[in-house]
Amino acid sequence: MHKIKIMTDSASDIPKEYEEKHNIKIICFPITVNGKDFHDRDIPMQEYYELIINSPDLPKHSQITSIQFEEYFKEYFDQGYDEIFYISIASKGSNTYNSARMGRDQFFENNPEAKNKMNIRIIDSGNYSGTYGYPVVQAAIKAENGTSPDEIEGYLKEWFSCCEVHLGCYTLEFVKKSGRVSSAAGFVGEVLGLRPVIKIKDGVSTVTAKVRGDKAVVPKIADITCERIIPQSPYVLMVGYNPEFTDDLEKELTKRLGYPPEMRFQIGGAVSANCGPKTVAVAFKAKSE
Repeated sequence: MHKIKIMTDSASDIPKEYEEKHNIKIICFPITVNGKDFHDRDIPMQEYYELIINSPDLPKHSQITSIQFEEYFKEYFDQGYDEIFYISIASKGSNTYNSARMGRDQFFENNPEAKNKMNIRIIDSGNYSGTYGYPVVQAAIKAENGTSPDEIEGYLKEWFSCCEVHLGCYTLEFVKKSGRVSSAAGFVGEVLGLRPVIKIKDGVSTVTAKVRGDKAVVPKIADITCERIIPQSPYVLMVGYNPEFTDDLEKELTKRLGYPPEMRFQIGGAVSANCGPKTVAVAFKAKSE
């Protein structure tokens, strides 16, 4: 039986209780807010939200380095693991995926005795937050239950091939600064009271709808979900600074789909740095377009 280690990064927003219960290694991104340096998950999320809301500049997060990955791979090799999975934040939005690949190459170059003893699988999630946090948790559960590494990889790749997230933003301040929508479009949106709904799939963000006013965000996301989700497949919710938004979405989707979400994720430091803390989102396996 294989000894499998599941690794990911903090942009997966996996709750700490799942991290600890299923022995998932989460590597945290360094973040700078208004001159203050710390790592994602170091401080309570509400405190972090207050920091970025009151900061005049967009938060900055650094990459996880190849040296860090090499050190973790060596640590787990020494502990007797023969299969390692690292599931990364979207490679189109971060160079961390490439850092992991470099770290793997460096590890095997510096530890040639490991080449026939340990396999390192690096998988690009193509997405953010609970969109890949959820399947990472499921992969860890599968590993605990004796599922083979090939089956785990197959599950992950199948999820990532068809999953998408739909994100509602209640302020355009952060998406304007991060480039998710143009400054001009953002300015017009603020003046008119418009709220964008952003779809993220395969690492690409597109504004798929604009609704007028906060109250229209949840119904629009629910409409999109009910239209796009593969029937009876699992879905997860992501919550930011205002949990009532997600409460409303959970009630609406549970009513319309007939079953509740599998998990809720609190949008963490790395993700909220780009979309802002005043957001609500749902991720699911979508029908083919």
